[in-house]
Amino acid sequence: MKTLAISSLTALALSINTAAADDHSIKVGTVAGPETDVMEVAVRIAEEEFGLDIEIIEFTDYVTPNAALADGSLDANAFQHEPYLQSMINDRGYDLAIAGRTFVYPIGAYSEKYTDIADLPDGAQIALPNDPSNEGRALILMHNEGLITLEDPTFLEATPLDIAENPRNFRFREIEAAQLPRVLPDVDMAFINNTFAQPAGLTLGDALIKEGPESPYVNLIAVRAGDEEREDIRQLVDAYQREEVIEKADELFKGAAVPGWIE
Repeated sequence: MKTLAISSLTALALSINTAAADDHSIKVGTVAGPETDVMEVAVRIAEEEFGLDIEIIEFTDYVTPNAALADGSLDANAFQHEPYLQSMINDRGYDLAIAGRTFVYPIGAYSEKYTDIADLPDGAQIALPNDPSNEGRALILMHNEGLITLEDPTFLEATPLDIAENPRNFRFREIEAAQLPRVLPDVDMAFINNTFAQPAGLTLGDALIKEGPESPYVNLIAVRAGDEEREDIRQLVDAYQREEVIEKADELFKGAAVPGWIE
């Protein structure tokens, strides 16, 4: 009985210690590339100032990080803007929420064949990101540039089916966002998020058309609903929204990452 009691107490102590460790251990999902490098700065700050033990889990697509967050494999992710998050909530029923803001990463339209949007020929083949909202984001930018007319230019999830007028007969290819730099040589123009443009050696200065800093597509730190005020999550957000993080983003994105938490 004495041995059993000691064993039980030992197991209980181990359980308590594990739970205490888990209170300061979180997993954060990012998309592989420079955004992960930015998050690493925030992780270092969080570890030094708050004693958090943060593991970064890298993904290569935009769908899996939300699935992993929803099923509890992650405590947070940082890769998406609110229109995309909302589309995933609406389409898949995820119970997710916003814990904080990160950066605006403007989308741009790139070409290896033309150096000015005025040179884009009729019938040009244009590659678009195929994920909800980013495709609409690209089409809205084309609408604002006068290249096409959308039925509703405020509809953030527009697809080529929502184009009311296409007088120059542009042809559209819907491609997974991460693959867009690879197909760039095969099309006349491709809309590429900075997440994937920068690793491919592209900068916003190369873009034929691009969003400005007024873009509403601010990226987020997302969590499961109800976790927004968890102490470790608040500490992660605090660590992210620091000058050192801004400096790293500016270094990697050449000034094309705009802090979304500064009014």
